[in-house]
Formats: sequence, structure tokens, C-alpha cells
Amino acid sequence: MATTSDFKLNTMIKYNNEIYSIIDFQHVQTGRGGAYYQTKMRNVKTGKIIENRFRSGETVDMVNVSRSTYQFLYKDGDNLVFMNLDDYEQIYVPIKSLGEEIKFLKDNENVIIAFNDDTVLSVDVPQHVNLRVVSTEPGLRGDTATNVLKPATLETGAVINVPLFINEDDIVRLDTRTSTYIERVKE
Repeated sequence: MATTSDFKLNTMIKYNNEIYSIIDFQHVQTGRGGAYYQTKMRNVKTGKIIENRFRSGETVDMVNVSRSTYQFLYKDGDNLVFMNLDDYEQIYVPIKSLGEEIKFLKDNENVIIAFNDDTVLSVDVPQHVNLRVVSTEPGLRGDTATNVLKPATLETGAVINVPLFINEDDIVRLDTRTSTYIERVKE
């Protein structure tokens, strides 16, 4: 057993007989009353996100997690297929149990998969990835005075907002946690 002071991002806890991953938390100290942790947690099986408040110092049941590096191979129906880089064993992970950052995953990308015994708890994509823009509208001349953004479709099918100077076939670096553009990358 651990306490709420042990919370970190991607920590796995057992709550209401389900396993949750902490995706966001904040320690709040009020003027009156005791301090508490406001958390946002993702259910590992269903992918549903809930918010919960834990009293400061409350005991929680941490889940034993082992992590390994896998390579994303391909999509097979409602599953994604990953290969262990050590023993080349392939595993199937249901798409619905994964987070939003999976939309930025391209073939042969390395990820970290967290396990509890033989159960896949989470798939952690790299925080920054480089993807090619496959379609976007051309920017208009004269719209450069402000930070105007336009939608762009990436090679994985994801759509993000990019600055006007980004064109088709450009490679952009983006943050998978916030789905935001960072910079244009030269080949």
C-alpha cells in the first residue's frame, strides 16, 4: 500500500476494483479544511476517463507494473499488433483501451508497454514525433501578422492545427500528449 504523496503521471492504481492510470493530478491546499489531490484517471480496460478527489495522505493500492520496449507493426481490425524487440513475440492490444496519442503512431515506431502480469495496462508513445503533412490548405498572403493556424492531415490520419507556412509534404514535430504543433523539421 502507498499513499497519495506517491502519485506520479502514469502511475497505476487499483480503485473500485478496476485498474486506473493517473493522467493528471494536482495537490490542492485549501484555506479551510484539509489538503487533497484532484486526479484525472483513465480506466485501463475501457479507456474511460474519470475525475476523483483523494484526501492528502490517504492510502491507495498501487499496481505492480513492468515495462518493455515494443515496436508497432500494423493495425488488425480493432487491435494493434506490437512486437517485443527482445524475443520477437507479437501481442495484440485492443485500440479502445489505449489513449488519444495512439492516433500519432506510425508503423515501426517504438513504444513502451506497461504490463501487470500478462495484462497490458498502457502503451506509451514517444512524447515528440515527426510526421509528414499529407494535406492542408495553402496559406493566404498577408495573414502572417498574427498566429493564425490551419488544419493539416498527417500521414497517420490525425488532424492538428499548424501555422500558415506549413505546406503538404513538410515534416512537422508535434507533442503527442497535447496534440499540438512544435516545429517544422528539415529532412
